[in-house]
Amino acid sequence: MIEDFLQYDFIRNAAFVGLMIGFLAPLLGVFIVVRRQALIADALSHITLAGIAASLLLSKQVTALKLLNPVYLGMVFSVAGSILIERLRKEYKHYQELAIPIILSVGIGLSVVFISLANGFNTDLFNYLFGSIIAVGASDVWMVFSILILVVIAVVLFYKELFLLSFDEDQAQVSGIRSRSIHFMFMVMVALVIAASMRIVGILLVSSLITLPVAASIRIAKGFKQTIIIAIILGETSVITGLVSAYYFDLAPGGTIVLLAALILVLVIIWKKFRYSFGTNRKVGEEA
Repeated sequence: MIEDFLQYDFIRNAAFVGLMIGFLAPLLGVFIVVRRQALIADALSHITLAGIAASLLLSKQVTALKLLNPVYLGMVFSVAGSILIERLRKEYKHYQELAIPIILSVGIGLSVVFISLANGFNTDLFNYLFGSIIAVGASDVWMVFSILILVVIAVVLFYKELFLLSFDEDQAQVSGIRSRSIHFMFMVMVALVIAASMRIVGILLVSSLITLPVAASIRIAKGFKQTIIIAIILGETSVITGLVSAYYFDLAPGGTIVLLAALILVLVIIWKKFRYSFGTNRKVGEEA
């Protein structure tokens, strides 16, 4: 694999993008899970699929658009979906959770319509649905790297605001935090990361990479910052191990990464229960 890594550009590109996504997805995933908005990744991934399908449809109709990377229009749809989610949360103040299934339904509906207009599925669309390391190009590496820089800068500069808004939005507003602007910024970051992640894990699996490492990290971390660090480590482990396994066993990289992330979660849960049972039995033995 080392020889192929040095020889083939697409393997290097996939590795670089995978490492960056393995960092970005869990980083934002911690804030998403704490906000109890885990399904937002599914909603935005499906609205991104609508943008991808629309781009592929337009490329068939307009020759000049064939050179346009479908990811860009997917990002536009994803950002627009994130803005609409925030607008709907304001409209339904007492039923804010409705915003996510509404956008999810719209995304699925638009995707089906655009796919049918494009005369069904093709190889390009399947690559976006389930991920493909062959499809990762140099432009994708630079695009994801740019998103990585923007997200890291935003999280570092607005960590306190994001932290307070994630745990207690009302208290954050009382403290003078511009919650509307911070929410908008955060949703745009999530939308960009989801759109960028589709090359490796695919649109239908990207939400798993955002939530599974966080779910495992919550079980063993003792603080919020520790949760972020452990989630990133588990995310990177899943991506690296998944890409290597996919290479050697000729498996779909997206599915392999997600299954390994799920396996890590199961092992963490088992280890946590075993440790609790062992500690309880030991305590009972000492009391006896």
